[in-house]
Amino acid sequence: MAKNLKLVAVNTPSTVSPPRRLGEHGLRLWQSVNEQYGIDDAAGIEFLVTACQALDRAEALMAQIDADGAVLRVKGGGLKDHPALKHEIAARSLCIRTLARLGLDLEPLRSGPGRPPGM
Repeated sequence: MAKNLKLVAVNTPSTVSPPRRLGEHGLRLWQSVNEQYGIDDAAGIEFLVTACQALDRAEALMAQIDADGAVLRVKGGGLKDHPALKHEIAARSLCIRTLARLGLDLEPLRSGPGRPPGM
């Protein structure tokens, strides 16, 4: 006798929503990573949301720096780097390091969801 079999899609992208609010850039990163890798474990989600928030922060800082100029004129006519430059660089660095800690600096697997093997 044949049993009732349940069909399961193999290449279904993850439908996990971010646990905290993300901006435009962070949400795009969240969706892109989940389409390619399907992060669904608690630690992975926390790493990913942190990377996405860092990207949002970096983009906000970049917009402010672009509006003000990367170099500011100070009293006495001298020039000074925009004070937010170091914060933008730190936020981008946090984003990239966090993605690397997730093992996402490798080519995504096309065979199915999940992180690359060995991660």
